Amino acid sequence: MQIPIFTVDAFTNRSFSGNPAAVCLLEHDLNEDLHQKIATEMNLSETAFIRKLRSMDDFTKSSCFGLRWFTPAKEVPLCGHATLAAAAVLFHIQKNTNSVLTFVTLSGELKARQVEDHIVLDLPLYLTYPQVFQEVEELIKNMRSDYCNSENGVLQNAAAQLWSLTDWNAAIGDMIVQDLCYSPDTKKLLVRLSDAYERSVLEELQVSAQNFLSAEKTGKVKGLILTLKGDSSGKHEGYDFYSRYFAPWVGVLEDPVTGSAHAVLSSYWSEQLGKKEMLAFQCSRRGGELKISLRNDGRVDIAGQIAVVLKGNLTF
Repeated sequence: MQIPIFTVDAFTNRSFSGNPAAVCLLEHDLNEDLHQKIATEMNLSETAFIRKLRSMDDFTKSSCFGLRWFTPAKEVPLCGHATLAAAAVLFHIQKNTNSVLTFVTLSGELKARQVEDHIVLDLPLYLTYPQVFQEVEELIKNMRSDYCNSENGVLQNAAAQLWSLTDWNAAIGDMIVQDLCYSPDTKKLLVRLSDAYERSVLEELQVSAQNFLSAEKTGKVKGLILTLKGDSSGKHEGYDFYSRYFAPWVGVLEDPVTGSAHAVLSSYWSEQLGKKEMLAFQCSRRGGELKISLRNDGRVDIAGQIAVVLKGNLTF
């Protein structure tokens, strides 16, 4: 059996940066266990499987397909960068003639369209809610309050409940945390570092994500977002905010550039900054850029570029 497979670097226009995803084109249904075996074999943060919904469908002419995403460990309900990669394979390699593609997924219908040199994804927008310590006491057993004062007044208000993580400190380091929010729809914990920090602090932070597994065993958290307000001076391309993302609970220690995390970050930073149009950068070693536009229908457009780095066939 042969399956066409591609590796696409997402949220970048340069090979070997951004977030790589494998994309498989399925002419026929695949045995359920083979999805996971292939994803484990590819050993990328995500492998996407595009499947025809009807026997008469065509990867070049049809506009609606099924789409699933697997990490090396399990299936996940949403993956932005692998959706971007899947759309890129259809638009750029299969030369799909439609202006808009629709993917039927575990997160509902997702749409992708081309706008100049970017692919724009129409994704759900996930709200975040302030995470008060008492409400997460069973989740984060060893969190302690860390009311800090700074000369610039960033952290002067103790009522803001700034928390510094203890058990998680072994992984995150002794960082000042300015805000703590939770997205129940995605099970992502959003940790905003102090505005006093610069981008380089987030980039250079040594994180042992494996330690998160022993700190959180309840199943409430499936991903940890570290985020930082952007540099208003425009020194770094005028980014509105930065982030890094860790998901050891689903087999991904650090994801290089994460569309699904930005479906959470978009709602948080839009409220914080009073903006609907934002430019974001994920500060992993590979790095990647995302253009964000909050829609009037309660969803979010996240746009990125791609680079195709591998074309071939799986044979088994």
